[in-house]
Amino acid sequence: MNRRKRPRETTFHRRTEPGAAPGTLVADPQAPKPSIHVMAYGPEGAEERVVIDPQELSQLLGKWPVVWVNVDGLGDAAIVAAIGEMFGLHKLALEDVLNTHQRAKVEQYPDHLYVVARMIEQLDHRLDTDQLSLFLGRNFVVTFQERAGDCFDGLRDHVRTGRGQVRSHGPDYLAYALLDAVIDNYFPVLEKYGETLETLEDAVVEKPERKLIVHIHDVKRDMLVLRRAIWPLREVVQALYRDPTVLVSDESRLHLRDCYDHTIQIVDLLETYREVASGLLDIYLSSLSNRMNEVMKVLTMMATVFMPLSFVAGVYGMNFNPDKPGNMPELNWPFGYAMALGFMALVAGVQLYFFARKGWIGSLTPKPEPTNNKP
Repeated sequence: MNRRKRPRETTFHRRTEPGAAPGTLVADPQAPKPSIHVMAYGPEGAEERVVIDPQELSQLLGKWPVVWVNVDGLGDAAIVAAIGEMFGLHKLALEDVLNTHQRAKVEQYPDHLYVVARMIEQLDHRLDTDQLSLFLGRNFVVTFQERAGDCFDGLRDHVRTGRGQVRSHGPDYLAYALLDAVIDNYFPVLEKYGETLETLEDAVVEKPERKLIVHIHDVKRDMLVLRRAIWPLREVVQALYRDPTVLVSDESRLHLRDCYDHTIQIVDLLETYREVASGLLDIYLSSLSNRMNEVMKVLTMMATVFMPLSFVAGVYGMNFNPDKPGNMPELNWPFGYAMALGFMALVAGVQLYFFARKGWIGSLTPKPEPTNNKP
């Protein structure tokens, strides 16, 4: 069977060499070059621009209540270091930004928070995640993404148009809105896999085929990717709304609590789908075994029917001499051939009737009609 192989996940590579000093920044040479997009806003308006030189960011700091700097691409360590120096970001956190294998976590520093989340990315033949590194300060939010393309377009529209509550709140609300967009993006992905599992379940029961095993293993692999991403993210959101910090207001904590509820719903759905995907393998094996039993039952009944027929044909095929006493008189009888065929047909009919009475090839007992309980 020719089948296009599914691409494997990228092999894990840590960028810094063993023994390197803490906070050493080493970029992936194959990563895309950084693209800096800035949105600065307040209740009275907003400003949006694409920045080439990180030093241009100093013109916006202090001018607007909230400055959101989003960096797409981590292929230049110098730009990451320059942005970190401008906003006072800790070097250990910047090192984690460039090492994109981090699990979701939250770390507190004296004047900012560092949050790591995993964003869902649907590729052609597999499901993967991108690392989102988020820094929350007193008047800024800085986000680093592995590549361009995210789930924040709706949030950007709210900042541009002033719809919603983003422009009337501080950077902590923006950080909540970013995390909420990441978490809500899990729901349509899970809905898609729920429909896929229903289709696979019907196919496994009705017509188990070998290619279904490949699809089931693909779904189980994607469920594992989702589980690795959402379980630690649940702990991150819980820590943000429970651990005291001056960078997150009480109102934002209420929104983060609702965000935590969403993570619980996703975890419940994910565990349910994982159990269904694991059960599909058992259903496949059971369906395959039942199908094999049906085939063996048909073959056994065919062999059973032909056994007495072969015996009769063998007896009449021994070429006895009819002139000798004690031999078969039917050999010279004009109707002997018809009698042998008729006898074999009678034997086969009796056997088939017996199998039907036993319910092995269908039931001769009429099915009871459905009862009507209505008066």
